[in-house]
Formats: sequence, structure tokens, C-alpha cells
Amino acid sequence: MAGSTLGTIFKITTWGESHGKALGVVVDGCPAGLSLCETDIQIYLNRRKPGQSSITTPRKEDDLVEILSGVFDGKTTGTPISLIVRNTSQKSHDYSEIATYYRPGHADYTFDEKYGFRDYRGGGRSSGRETIGRVAAGAIAAKLLASMGIRVCAYTKSIGPVSISQDQFDKSAILSTPTAMPDVTASKKAEEYLAHCMADYDSAGGVIECVVDSLPAGLGDPVFEKLDANLAKAIMSIGAVKAFEIGDGIQVATANGSTNNDAFHMCHNKVVKETNHSGGVLGGISDGSRLVLRAYVKPTPSIFTEQSTVNQSGEDIKVKIKGRHDPIIVPRAVVVVETMTALTLADALLLNMTAKLDSIKEFYKHS
Repeated sequence: MAGSTLGTIFKITTWGESHGKALGVVVDGCPAGLSLCETDIQIYLNRRKPGQSSITTPRKEDDLVEILSGVFDGKTTGTPISLIVRNTSQKSHDYSEIATYYRPGHADYTFDEKYGFRDYRGGGRSSGRETIGRVAAGAIAAKLLASMGIRVCAYTKSIGPVSISQDQFDKSAILSTPTAMPDVTASKKAEEYLAHCMADYDSAGGVIECVVDSLPAGLGDPVFEKLDANLAKAIMSIGAVKAFEIGDGIQVATANGSTNNDAFHMCHNKVVKETNHSGGVLGGISDGSRLVLRAYVKPTPSIFTEQSTVNQSGEDIKVKIKGRHDPIIVPRAVVVVETMTALTLADALLLNMTAKLDSIKEFYKHS
């Protein structure tokens, strides 16, 4: 299977299945000398692990990470960092009957068409548990960014019809509300909405917003390696994400140039923008202002309502999905969006070091 590797210099390869023995990731290209321990990574994994509230799957996994290589005396060595998280709470028998039919909204049919064979236990590589490797690697990328003063923060912007209010924005609430909303009032309304969905054996979708502060200007390239294009690829590679926006997003289609353009002015000998409709990227290159992106997440496809589908014998059938599933994907996907953003930016930063001859000369002038 191709397509399990992301990045050019800061490169990751994820591996493992939902109901296999373990999942993990190999991170290559991380500079030597970054302070790193398992706790740094575990903080991020704890944000995506299951079984933490009534609006997540009851599957209980500690998702404890082990660093197998690439770290010595608490610092990265510059060699590949291998991370593993062992599965401990698989119930593969819950999925035995889906071996013969295709679940609506899942990758069962397309996987069979591509490979002629699939791991039906929880979706195999198509499962949301694959994101464990992404989050573990992204935690390292986020720490690398933080060492340079760059901060990445994602949160739930909306669930179903409930949206947060910027007037009620409380960053600390992202980690304390079960919805990962930075608005306690909106979170309670969203929880009520989800309770109704669950009572109806249904699920819900939502929007995740991610902001990046103190990102320098000049990251990305003007053609095929645009920063926003690479961010879009990274975010859209998350299984449940169906749309991506940066800055004003789809609203630009109904705007005018006079209102959509971000005017420049000088501030303390620095070029800054008066507004940020572009979301921090111009011509595929970061402009030094706040980076703002959004991911639109579909409702969980595994619902307990009876649905129509087809089995492998080509017969029309009715099914009711069994197993343990999230009524909404969004809260646990927040950290996935955050870490995928961090991975893309870490790679862009390292790539940008060779953009100017002066930078190369400066690096080597004392060698």
C-alpha cells in the first residue's frame, strides 16, 4: 500500500490497523537536540483517545506511547524516531458480520474494489485509529514549532446547528469541555443536540478551526508546493474531513476585490496587514499574519439506525451497525487537525532554509 508517508524533510510514515497488535509512526528528519520524552507526546494522544465522555465511543484504550528509537538522554538524535501504541481493547467479533457487506458511508466497498481484500475489523487502515500515528508525530512537530515561538491551536467551531461565540471564547475550555469547544455555553447546547441525535440512533458533524500564531512570512512556494495547498492535502487526508477552508474560504466567491483584499501598512518598520481575509497565506506563501484554516467533518457513518446496502453476493440487504462508535467525530479530531497542521508547517520551515543563498552562506560561514 502506497500513500502512508507525508512530508519532504520532516517526514512521517504511519503503520498499523484498528484491530491489529499496535499502531505507530516513524518520524524522519527531525533535527537533533530537541528535548523530547514520552510525556510530550502522551499529552496529545490523551486528547484523541476514546472513552472520555458520553459523546465518544465506549472503547477503552490507554493509548500509551513508547519511544523505540531516535531519542537519547531526553533529546532527539537526528535519526528516525519510532513510536508505538499497542491496542488493548479490540472486540473484533463485533465486526465479523460486516465481512460480507459494505457499510454505508465507509470505505468497505472502495477498499474491496482497489485491493480485492480488506481487514474488516473496525475498518483496518481506514479506521480513525490510524490517526494515532499522525498525532504522535504531530506532537513532535508542535514541540519543534513551539521552540521557535510558533503556536498551533485547534478547537471545535460548530457541531450541527450550534456554533461558538467569539465573545465567549475561552481557550482553556478547549481541554475541559467534552466537545472541545472554547465556549462553555455553546458546548452545553451542543451536548444537548448530540443527546437528541443519540436518542434517535443518529450522528452529527461539525467544523474544526485551527489558528497558528507567530508564523514567519515566506513559507511555501508559488506553484505546486503552495503552503495552503499542502495544508489542504494534510487536512483532507483525515478520513472524516470533506471540505477545507483557509481565511474567508467559500465566502470569497460572493465578495468583491475592494472588500476581500487585505491592505498593507507599516508598523514599527514591518509590513503588516490591516485585515486577514486571506487567512495568512498570499500566493501560496505565508504572509506573517495569523494562519486560519477550517476542516468540515462529516457525521459518524456508523449509526444504529437501519440502513440499505449491498452484500458481496450482489444482493440488496438491510443492516444495523454493531460495535462501539462515536456519535460525533469532531471533538477527538480536533487534535488531529492541530497536529496535521503542525506537521505541514514543520516541513515547510525546514524546506524554506534553502530558499535564499544568503541563508546557506550564513549557516556555513563559521564551519
